[in-house]
Amino acid sequence: MTLPPHKKSLTKDPFMGILMLDTTFPRIIGDIGNPQTFDFPVRYRTVKGATPERIVVQGDKAMIQPFVSAGRDLIREGAIALGTSCGFLALFHKALVAALPVPVFSSSLLQVHLAQTLLKDGQKVGVLTARKSCLNHEHLSAIGIADIPMAIQGMENFPEFTRVFIGGQPTLDVDLCRREMVSAAMHLIKEHPAVGPIVLECTNMPPFADAVRRVTKRPVFDITTLLSSAWAGCRR
Repeated sequence: MTLPPHKKSLTKDPFMGILMLDTTFPRIIGDIGNPQTFDFPVRYRTVKGATPERIVVQGDKAMIQPFVSAGRDLIREGAIALGTSCGFLALFHKALVAALPVPVFSSSLLQVHLAQTLLKDGQKVGVLTARKSCLNHEHLSAIGIADIPMAIQGMENFPEFTRVFIGGQPTLDVDLCRREMVSAAMHLIKEHPAVGPIVLECTNMPPFADAVRRVTKRPVFDITTLLSSAWAGCRR
């Protein structure tokens, strides 16, 4: 019997496939777009036209098929699971899972389910997101977390983060961005003292996760914790 192309390729050099937004900003170690972030093999495929504007701001569902096509390409090459480079792709989660024959980990926000199990009475899951104004009920419902108690802090008012990761600028002041992330985390805790574990929605945030852990003294989950767990569960 002749196996489908994706079945053939799974027998050699499996890897985690990562579907990337179409961006120009730098990818430092810790960022999902830097292969040195991971201690397992990854391979990238950029989805042309999938800009932060179209995915984060517009939630453009016309982009679902390009993501599916890019995912199929990676599967043919040997991907045994797929991740994405934007937490807002939670909006496409069900469509991607239905269309692709390997596990799809569309968003770091999938870990809100895990974080909920760690809550004490009266606590909420904290979420740091690139754009609070764009993270709506439809995104949360798409991955079944709309009814989980959450406190959400956006990065809209932090100019360096926004300039680079939403505005798409090619340079990054790493120390300034770290200070902004710490400030946002502390604001989240100040405004919502009952926050327990924190989930970083944005896949550009993991380089600053340790700083957030130190200042908040909370567990912090991000796209790297999700994909590391996914790889452990899917590798052969």
